[in-house]
Amino acid sequence: MAMRRATARDVRRANRSVVLTKIYSEGPLSRHDLTRLTALSQASVSTLVAELLEEGLVEEAGLVESDGGRPRTLLRVSPAYGHVIGVDVGETRIQVELFDLSMTALAKTDCPIEPGRMDPAEVVGHVLDGMGSVTGQAGVAESALLGVGMAVSGVVDQGDDGLVHAQTLGWDGVPLRAMLRAGTSVPIHIDNGAKTLGQAEMWFGAGRGAQHAVIALVGSGVGAAVVAGGMSYRGARSSAGEWGHTTLVFGGRLCRCGARGCLEAYVGAEGVLDRFREANRGRPAEGADEESAIGALMAAADESRTARRVLSETVEYLGAGIASLINLFNPERIILGGWAGLALGARWLPEIRAAAGEHALRRPFSQATIEMCRLGQDAVALGAATLPVAELLATGGTARSAPMSPITPMSPVSPVRPLAGPHRAG
Repeated sequence: MAMRRATARDVRRANRSVVLTKIYSEGPLSRHDLTRLTALSQASVSTLVAELLEEGLVEEAGLVESDGGRPRTLLRVSPAYGHVIGVDVGETRIQVELFDLSMTALAKTDCPIEPGRMDPAEVVGHVLDGMGSVTGQAGVAESALLGVGMAVSGVVDQGDDGLVHAQTLGWDGVPLRAMLRAGTSVPIHIDNGAKTLGQAEMWFGAGRGAQHAVIALVGSGVGAAVVAGGMSYRGARSSAGEWGHTTLVFGGRLCRCGARGCLEAYVGAEGVLDRFREANRGRPAEGADEESAIGALMAAADESRTARRVLSETVEYLGAGIASLINLFNPERIILGGWAGLALGARWLPEIRAAAGEHALRRPFSQATIEMCRLGQDAVALGAATLPVAELLATGGTARSAPMSPITPMSPVSPVRPLAGPHRAG
């Protein structure tokens, strides 16, 4: 197939993207810094910066002394140029959060979901209500939104309708983007929740500077984002990272996906609570929902032999699962997140590391660190909000309409090979 020759417009857009991304990821920067960092000529940088300043996408951010010359003007991406919304569609709640372009959180809303009530139409209604709530709280007009990023369970087909295949929820090709478009004109970006968690940690958190990493999400479900050579590894059809549905025990516990012995059936919140109930003669852990029940189980671990045994086994299972990631991908970092992963890691991270060491090959284990996510429970929504920001950077600020085919780079430099992430303000 013949390759299309790049036009002058293509080159200009690519250069805008390089300059804008450098300012976003490493700014504030001077024009001199940009010339040095981008390998563009001083004249090209000056012209592009002038355009970005005129459009209001970039603004001046003070002066810095230079060696023997006049002070240099620093530049940054204007936080008020536009706003983005991040949505975390979890299995117990839907979180909607509004950010400016510095990724400072401006407003947030949470909508609890009854267990088993993940009807797609109801989810869409909650998301649209949440969007109206956060923009209303912050006094932001819909026209000021660059886009909405949504994180969901399962596999997301990155076509026009945004089909979601979430086997554990009973979603088989749900056209989620198309359903949302019926209620809003704001561009909609959708991706798997583990991947948005991974993007948040690579841009702002524990993944910064790593080229090979796995970000593990442990919550109601279990998944992972794999980063290889600084880029997200998505597989042939974007389903890579379904770590929770790798087999841990042949013929073992029945998983929500219908298979037996999946890792999720042993370390996902539902699986942990089921194992405790069975070990506790049918009596469940106290709590109104999964998060409070896991909290109660952990609080009881010092006094209850049953709770202690179930959680100790969970740590061992999780360590074995992490070992499989180390053996498969040889990462320099494993980053543990998700609300249940954060709870387990806060108390038993040394034991998780020890369990991983027992099951991983010695050499790759010695080359990897196992760390906690640094962005807390809001990281999935934050990562979802970076999806429209990534498009803005990739297009050099020229696109404010319908989303192009999602790239989901793990760092905001270019759709080809991103290398570094921005500092999160606020």
